[in-house]
Amino acid sequence: MSKIPDMNTDAARVDRPTTSSKLFAHTRWDAIPTLAGLFHLFYFLGLFFLFPHAPLWVMLILGFIYSLMVNANINGVGHNFIHNPFFRSELLNRLFGITQSIACCFSQTYYNAVHMQHHKGNADRPDKKGETIDWISIYKHGHDGEAENPWKYVFLSFFRDDIGAIRRELRKRGRRELIWGNIELAAFATVLLVMFVFNWRYVIFYLLPFFYLGHCFSYLNGYYRHYGADPDKPIAWGVSSYGKIYNWLFFYNGYHAEHHFRPKVHWTKMEAFHQQVAELQKEEGVRVIEHAHMLGFLDRNLPKRGKSALEATEAIS
Repeated sequence: MSKIPDMNTDAARVDRPTTSSKLFAHTRWDAIPTLAGLFHLFYFLGLFFLFPHAPLWVMLILGFIYSLMVNANINGVGHNFIHNPFFRSELLNRLFGITQSIACCFSQTYYNAVHMQHHKGNADRPDKKGETIDWISIYKHGHDGEAENPWKYVFLSFFRDDIGAIRRELRKRGRRELIWGNIELAAFATVLLVMFVFNWRYVIFYLLPFFYLGHCFSYLNGYYRHYGADPDKPIAWGVSSYGKIYNWLFFYNGYHAEHHFRPKVHWTKMEAFHQQVAELQKEEGVRVIEHAHMLGFLDRNLPKRGKSALEATEAIS
């Protein structure tokens, strides 16, 4: 029998940050991910203006960095912004969502819908009809209850988004959500169109490949945040990685088992929450890897595909 505490027990409770700031909703520390998101936007725009003047080898390095930034933004800034919007003002949150959408070339509101569906299913296995609640579950396109091959997941997931399903989910939330999602789509589409008009080669042969690579990095990150986890045990829904630099860059999304157990815990409180549930996690066999999730395939204790979740858990306990 799983020893999962009740939602209201002290073992699983963490204080939410509060602030007297009239700008930030939770803590002034959210100025850091805000600035990181805005820096990403200016970096994205800067690449366009630099492209005609810099040597190719410089642009290739900068493009690769942009891909890494897309990954870090989606899984750090954008991810935390979904669960704990940074600002008190709804308008400021909406405007920041537009900047995120342009920098990452997708809609932050659409991402919100996909990500919240992810939390509804928590990387669940397919049911008898072959369906998963989580649209991006690593098991969705696997076979015999096993996770999909990681490289198929990484390189194909970008093309699997069901825009119709996302739009239907946004309509359930209200017409305003769908409108803002479409505004974000229009914003980044307009920016890409302007870039295309002035330099179509830049968009086709430079930006789009690195944009795609960035999203592949994000899916690689996502795969190993759940590979070897237990989809049937709430405290073990995710796989955690506790490297300091990694978590500073990704705003503590490395604490992923903790995050899925309590999604509303603010990134500044994640270490404290981990300390509260550490013993319980150990008892329940929560998987921890040594590397950043994007490098999870290098983990020396990586469970082999073909093992059940129970066998995988036993192998690392």
